Amino acid sequence: MTIRFAAATIHTTGEDVDDRSVSSQTDSDYAEEDNNFEDWVSDQAQNQSCRSLFEDKAFPSAAAARAHDKDVHNFELRTISAKLELDLHQRIRLINFIRKHASTSEDIGNLTGAETFFSSDEYLIPQIEDDPLLQLEMDDWSDDEDLSSTNQRPTPPADLPSALRQMQLLERKLAQAHQDMAEYRSLVGQQFDAGRFAEIINEPSSSSAGPSPRDDDTHYFSSYCENDIHAVMIQDKVRTSTYASFILTNPILFRDAVVLDVGCGTGILSLFAAKSGAKHVYAVDASDIAEKAEQIVKENGLENVITVIRGKVEEISLPDDVEHVDIIISEWMGYALLYESMLDSVLQARDRFLKPERGVMAPSQCRIMFGLCEGSEILKERVGFWSDVYGFDLSIMANNVYEDAIVDVVGPESMASEPYLLKDLHLKDVTSRQLDFTSQFTLVSTTPKRTKIHAFVLYFDTFFTTTGEPVPPEVPVKVTKEGDVTLAEVWPVGGKAPPQRRASTGPGLKQKEDRRVTSFSTGPCSQPTHWKQTIFLLRDPIHAEDGTIVTGSFYCKKSATNSRELDVEIHYSVRQNAETTAVGETVVQIYKVR
Repeated sequence: MTIRFAAATIHTTGEDVDDRSVSSQTDSDYAEEDNNFEDWVSDQAQNQSCRSLFEDKAFPSAAAARAHDKDVHNFELRTISAKLELDLHQRIRLINFIRKHASTSEDIGNLTGAETFFSSDEYLIPQIEDDPLLQLEMDDWSDDEDLSSTNQRPTPPADLPSALRQMQLLERKLAQAHQDMAEYRSLVGQQFDAGRFAEIINEPSSSSAGPSPRDDDTHYFSSYCENDIHAVMIQDKVRTSTYASFILTNPILFRDAVVLDVGCGTGILSLFAAKSGAKHVYAVDASDIAEKAEQIVKENGLENVITVIRGKVEEISLPDDVEHVDIIISEWMGYALLYESMLDSVLQARDRFLKPERGVMAPSQCRIMFGLCEGSEILKERVGFWSDVYGFDLSIMANNVYEDAIVDVVGPESMASEPYLLKDLHLKDVTSRQLDFTSQFTLVSTTPKRTKIHAFVLYFDTFFTTTGEPVPPEVPVKVTKEGDVTLAEVWPVGGKAPPQRRASTGPGLKQKEDRRVTSFSTGPCSQPTHWKQTIFLLRDPIHAEDGTIVTGSFYCKKSATNSRELDVEIHYSVRQNAETTAVGETVVQIYKVR
């Protein structure tokens, strides 16, 4: 989509503006039913033996188990549910999550309510058959303090209107409770035999379930099960050799370190870390590739150093004796850097597991770069091709080309400006909320003669440091060329072993490591990577010459329909040169990165 506005001055403060969304809730009325709480739970369920959430110890009732957890573990279900504002389904998921992963009360105390398991149907399946904690009377689950904050009955109403209001409130709560339990039973019934559960609840076993929550993850994780995608990534010499170089040439950092590899895939980064002297590596992946990674670890005789964990990093637990890790390594970058939204998972891993003081993120920093691109070859391949196909006009096929970002390689000669820094991400302290952003830009054409600019181009530069501190702006990124030493050392050719360096432990090595910056670029001037570049074709080209100025705003946020895709808006206007005060109309183009 392209939108045009009359000529106006574009705000160019250069500051990022976080994109915030505000959600609202509406109240719903529920049909009144002539029921009471005795219809909900039988005496059998109330008096059934119940296991503690945090110990393998049984108690005569759910109330006794909850009292034990409160006294011994300082954990109260009602308190954490109120703190996180959990509904019935989320509370059930929390109980099943604790039981499945043997979480500690400290782990649960650190939850924010935004964890993915709170919306996963996997955790609607009881971990213990007939778990009494899942069958509590509804007043135990109530969010209303006037009805649930005390075991005492409400004060009797003083007059008839008060009595009617209180009765209506209780009837609405009862109807809501019936609906919640029916929806829960229906969801569990899809994957679990709900017969015994229905007997305890003493309710009809059939009910209509609400709409299933959107699933942005299944296809994403299944796409990483096949060999081809891992071959492409590992054969990306710029990518793999830079990771190898950072890990293998910083022995002091990795020696005796506990390392977490987020999204380990085949486990190649974990193997590098083990080779560099790591004390232990926890390799985590939620896709089926984790099974092959485990076999790879055994084949290489490193099962005592590397532990593969299958699951989402937001939900897994490390062994009880491992509270924090020293280093998190991950190759999380996607097209346009943020496509696939894997960085959100890495940041959650950082907040859960990385040592607060001296922990290191690898990579430690990424910069999103933006520029003008002549782009005539891309235009010819993606648009011009359709205008004459064996003598037929198929140009309608090119209509949507301008709505989707194109991932392709453009050469250095196609760049028509110096790159502009759109967003600088410091992995040590960036938050997920800051990944939706707005940045202003100013691009100055460097074309020696009048040229048509058909596209904007975006790429990213990645930096690794042993301290995790930001790289100064004046430090350039390494632009890798075919045949560079880095490639030759970690990518031996013809079966020859790579050159071996004698290990050094001299007093100055730590200082050298601290000053060393390892980096790579995915830009047009570097050897192409599997990320290529992200190209935003313009419906109407910019007519530029040396000194033409293009100013505007770049908006980026997660897609509302799929959180792993990106929605991008580019607003721009053109000024012919620095001396000209007249600014052209503002053009807005909207794109999907998917």
